[in-house]
Amino acid sequence: MVYIPAGRTHTMKQPLFLKEFDELPANYETQNNPTRPGYPSWVRFGRDEVWTLSPASILHTGGQVEDAENLIDSTCQSSTTFHGEGSYVTLDFGKNIAGTVSFHVDTLEGNDEAIGFTFTESSLWISAETCDATQDEGLDLPLWFNLTTAGMYEADKAHQRGGFRYMTVVHNATGTVAISNLTVHWIASPEMEDAAAYTGYFHSSSEKLNRVWYAGAYTNQLCSVDPTTGNSLGLPLAGWEYNYTISKIGVQKPADHDPDGTSVLVDGGKRDRLVWPGDIAISGPSIFVSTNSLDPIRNGIDSLMRLQQADGRLPYAGSPFNEFIGSKSNTTVFLWSFTYHCHTLNDIYDYYLFTGDLDYLSSYWNQYKLGVNYVLQFVDSTGLANVTSSADWLRVGMGGHNIENAITLASIMNDTSNSTNWTTSANGIPPAANALLWDDETKLYWDNDTQKVLHPQDGNAWAVLSGVANGTRAAAISDSLEGRWIRPYGAPAPEGGVTISPFVSGFEIQAHYKVGRADRAVELIEMMWADFMLDDPRMTNSTFIEGYSNDGSLAYPAYQNDPRVSHAHGWATGPTSSLSFLGAGLQLTTAVGQTWKIAPALGGLESLKSGYQTPLGNFSVSWQNTSCAFLGVIETPEGSSGDIELPVALPWTKLSLDGSNGTTEIDVTNESTISVKDLAGGTYIITIS
Repeated sequence: MVYIPAGRTHTMKQPLFLKEFDELPANYETQNNPTRPGYPSWVRFGRDEVWTLSPASILHTGGQVEDAENLIDSTCQSSTTFHGEGSYVTLDFGKNIAGTVSFHVDTLEGNDEAIGFTFTESSLWISAETCDATQDEGLDLPLWFNLTTAGMYEADKAHQRGGFRYMTVVHNATGTVAISNLTVHWIASPEMEDAAAYTGYFHSSSEKLNRVWYAGAYTNQLCSVDPTTGNSLGLPLAGWEYNYTISKIGVQKPADHDPDGTSVLVDGGKRDRLVWPGDIAISGPSIFVSTNSLDPIRNGIDSLMRLQQADGRLPYAGSPFNEFIGSKSNTTVFLWSFTYHCHTLNDIYDYYLFTGDLDYLSSYWNQYKLGVNYVLQFVDSTGLANVTSSADWLRVGMGGHNIENAITLASIMNDTSNSTNWTTSANGIPPAANALLWDDETKLYWDNDTQKVLHPQDGNAWAVLSGVANGTRAAAISDSLEGRWIRPYGAPAPEGGVTISPFVSGFEIQAHYKVGRADRAVELIEMMWADFMLDDPRMTNSTFIEGYSNDGSLAYPAYQNDPRVSHAHGWATGPTSSLSFLGAGLQLTTAVGQTWKIAPALGGLESLKSGYQTPLGNFSVSWQNTSCAFLGVIETPEGSSGDIELPVALPWTKLSLDGSNGTTEIDVTNESTISVKDLAGGTYIITIS
């Protein structure tokens, strides 16, 4: 249901933390601002550090190169000299970055001299001859600079690389070139004046979870790009450039990173650099709880809504995806996906929930209703949506009464109370899905009722999230999904073939939390995102990959060309929002948190603290779970109200709630959970002992 607050109170206060919490790990740096307790070193930049990045180390060299170590210090006045063909230096930035390269030519001897650069996100594709890939057709070729004289050389904005950890400097002529002052100008998240100015934070007793939360936030920064530098589809392998305008351009000022500039949220930093509504469904909430930099989300939604057809259809992806597909057959196409259509509608709801921007919601309300009514026509006499569109995130087995599509539809239906038809359709989905699609042998739903060949990860996760499956059936789904995990790689998505999908697994995490298995959610995040997706040496150790094979190979079945896979993909950042909303328990129940619910689920963690901001003010929690007591401090804005739901363990018997109006004590003997309703916003200290 869309809730319209009658009014808002704007207060900005600092969160209160439990002083008894352990010190931060040694490899974390505490900032002066106590509301931001420790950024990993790879996201903690000062303003000057953000805009100019230098390599962290030299990985290896080839040919005849003198003083290669000078390249890793941009302030060094000494040169690195390349002699003859085949001389190169591979540099490691220590993290996935994005930007434009620049360097100074100190001396130049020879004719037709050139310096080239290759880029790759993964160590698998380091080469002095090619980059990793943005196309299925092959590997991208180096970015070449033809050298005519000594002086500074810099790539223009269109020749940025949207994601790379490793850069190889290549000399391919017979002469000698000496260079210095090699740097990369950071060009991602252009809407942020300070790329480390996170308004949200997360810290727990699990260092793995801490790293995952911040890696998710950082991944989404790489996926927030200048709207004039979009689209990697159809680019040539030689002379590639990002120069397509994928969203409207706001007021631009001369400085590249002026905060009044615009940015748009795309799927991946390297590729496809397009707006995809399904990706926003995961990356949008994770942006909200971390940077709260929402302009890229809004611009992405705008670009999709401008493409809505007169009959209500919303695009599968933003421009120029349809043009690219049509060019293959010299036809005009409008690709449509039932699920991605629904994701766009959910993206609008989420944006309103996070901002409370009623004017924005009103501007799209007629289009929103048109979009809902368009998908309702597919609900037939069975009560389910009869879907035949094949476009989706990669999944196979579409057709018939599809559970994933049906459940996505159910999640939309609760967004309004203005239509009896919507409510009737929503109410009909759970009994129909349970009658037609439930498989009591596997304790999972079939993908559809016409080809009962697989039990999808996405559909079963959504069945739990939407309430189609509840009680023992929902718990059984959690058990069955966990039973399919492929250790040490993660949770499989059989609907996508031999695929592990961080996108769909983000919804599975939410499902485990919802059925009360926070321990299972924590275990999956630590195994799949921390141990594999961060720590595997083929990964970037800073951002999250788009997908991979269930044997652990970095072969994503969507592509014929393995180096094409994106290692900074926003749809893989689900744990960031889940840890804040469901782990820490900070949930908005109406727009901007005018009403809220605090329901922590630590999942075996000893401590957890998290917070974020809305236009109302700060929302924060601190939890500590000891053998003697469960301790907490919560802060919500004045003028808001909400409920608290807390776990109770034996032999605890008393809850003490200390707020501005005094202390309330509640007997919790023999209770497993305790709820306190209708609390006024403010600061409360909680003890259960």
